[in-house]
Amino acid sequence: MTDSHASRTDRAESDNFLPNLCAPQAVLVLVLVAELLSLLLAMINRGLAHLTWDAVALYSFQVQWIVLVSAVLLCRLQPSLNRWPAVRAGAVSYGLVLLVTLVFSLLGQWLMQGFLGAPWSLNLWQLAENLLSAAILAGIGLRYLYLQQQLRNQQQAELNARIQALQSRIRPHFLFNSLNSIASLIATAPDRAERAVEDLASLFRASLAEPALIPLARELELCQGYLAMEQLRLGDRLRVDWHLEALPESTMIPALLLQPLLENAVFHGIEPRPEGGDIQIQIARSGMQLAIRIDNPLPATGHTSERPSNKMALNNVRHRLQAHFGQAARLSETRDGGRFTLIITYPLE
Repeated sequence: MTDSHASRTDRAESDNFLPNLCAPQAVLVLVLVAELLSLLLAMINRGLAHLTWDAVALYSFQVQWIVLVSAVLLCRLQPSLNRWPAVRAGAVSYGLVLLVTLVFSLLGQWLMQGFLGAPWSLNLWQLAENLLSAAILAGIGLRYLYLQQQLRNQQQAELNARIQALQSRIRPHFLFNSLNSIASLIATAPDRAERAVEDLASLFRASLAEPALIPLARELELCQGYLAMEQLRLGDRLRVDWHLEALPESTMIPALLLQPLLENAVFHGIEPRPEGGDIQIQIARSGMQLAIRIDNPLPATGHTSERPSNKMALNNVRHRLQAHFGQAARLSETRDGGRFTLIITYPLE
């Protein structure tokens, strides 16, 4: 899934008129609600003292068909409902449920009378009762589903805005150093300078893209390009050790989640040390979660980076993880044995 495809999917889902009633969880809820409604109707019409499982089964058969067929038709109409004004979409949805109720009420009368061997005759009172019940229940149900989806749309829009605001803060501080390194390479190593320009362009293109989950392989490609640019400046002082477990191509990660952390590792762990140091990056699956570990040396006592240490990058990453994955995501940090270690975990979807 590309950035643009992911962002288009997010926008499409955030503009839905009704929830996706054909999703497995939604279908299960509809079946349970229809069964409870069947029990209620049977109890009202037969009375609790005369309630039998045969009566419940008869109501259940008809109600389940009406509910599930209506849900399927509303799913098929979802693209059109999303484009129409709310009043028109609501009226069509409401009318569709009543039409399905009418069809299955007539079909139910015909089948029941045929099963009993009685000649066909239309029971208008029963038909009116079914339509009136459907009108009341469909009005309440569709209104609830509409309000629920609008709340979800609003929450999704606020989430996207929050992620966009967090991602917009990512403006790599190494820009001028990278440009100076590129300028020094133009005369002596034009091929390396060209690759560095391409890496820098890719990184800034990603930082300006819409917030989205992107393939892990794409994020790693951006990080490798960033570290390659830093090696132009730091040379052998910067050593990178990758430990990557083979993961499915569908493994996703928030865009530019790792680059700010690697930037911190370079500026606060490698640059202040005259001898440099190594950054170790481990990415592996841990059960149903993805585990990412970034380890770099702490600067020696008395040495500090040119840029004062701050928590902006860590807080930014922590907030973005929570925005995408909620409380299921974790970011922890430890300082031990002269090393600084970050561990990120979040659920694989």
